[in-house]
Amino acid sequence: MKQTPSAIGRVLRAATGLLLPVVLILTNVRLLLTPAFVSLEYAMPGFPPDPYGFSPEERTRQALHALAFVVREVPPSALGDLRDEAGSVLYNERELQHMVDVQVLVLRALAAWKASLVLFALAAVGTWRQAGSAAVIGGLRSGARLTVLGMTVLIAVLALSFSALFVGFHNVFFESGTWLFYPSDTLIRLFPVRFWRDAFALLLFLTLGEAGLLLGVVRVLRRRPGVDRS
Repeated sequence: MKQTPSAIGRVLRAATGLLLPVVLILTNVRLLLTPAFVSLEYAMPGFPPDPYGFSPEERTRQALHALAFVVREVPPSALGDLRDEAGSVLYNERELQHMVDVQVLVLRALAAWKASLVLFALAAVGTWRQAGSAAVIGGLRSGARLTVLGMTVLIAVLALSFSALFVGFHNVFFESGTWLFYPSDTLIRLFPVRFWRDAFALLLFLTLGEAGLLLGVVRVLRRRPGVDRS
């Protein structure tokens, strides 16, 4: 039996709402995967210096090399051939393997980000064509509420125990133990715990703020005459 337009409209509205948090989160992840964030984080007051000898300039340079590696399809030698100012190899085999794992994850996330943007746009346009602008607004409201709820929970976890959030994230996306390193390893020297704590916090609060702003916009739009408030 052919699905009625109203049923299609409801499905597309739900898809719009469900895709919104994905779009917001992955867009903000992409913003964090930029040289600007790395440079800003390193310049933050109280950011710990490298106790093993990287100068600020060298640390920034090597961190940007690492960032460039994970966002592009390049071979492990792009990192494995790097040397520090003393001519020593920067990354050991375990670090290189982890960076390859991170590269795979990041490239998949970026592909998912692009796909989610397309699907979200198609769902929103489809909702509008099938059920009108009020349904689009309703879908955005549902998605924004879902995002606010999810970010609030994660921020609470972050505040109570960043370690639990950090370990949980790595256990989901990486094999157990493959992401653990010594303090003297290059990855820890470039990206200490403070770096990741700030990155997680910025991601969560930025996404929460965007969802909250969208809820405000939706509230204004729903006050317009003739807009269905259901």
